[in-house]
Amino acid sequence: MDPSARSERAEPLDAEAFVRFCYRRRRVGWPDLYDEMCRVAHRGSFHGMGLRDLAEIGIGFSLQETADLAARVTRVVAEEQAARARSVAQSIVIRSTVADRIDPESDRILPLAVAAGA
Repeated sequence: MDPSARSERAEPLDAEAFVRFCYRRRRVGWPDLYDEMCRVAHRGSFHGMGLRDLAEIGIGFSLQETADLAARVTRVVAEEQAARARSVAQSIVIRSTVADRIDPESDRILPLAVAAGA
């Protein structure tokens, strides 16, 4: 991969970004995510990066690198799951706030001032 092409991209092309990319394609944990990571690497699905390119950013698939890769996957998956849980919780709060403002007679959403009793 041309190094200059890499620097033109807005998102970071680091090891964590690769793991996040693979996790978002297939929301599974270790060791199942390893299979998806191998598929992505062999197909060049992550910004055209193959095995050598990924090795340059710290992603290795050899037996000696498996423990580090598993630790990185575990950390990134935990971060992704926490972010998703926060997003779902926020969505629930927003929906309940809107539900509190629905006029039971017309099923219309009331303006905030009317819903608050002002």
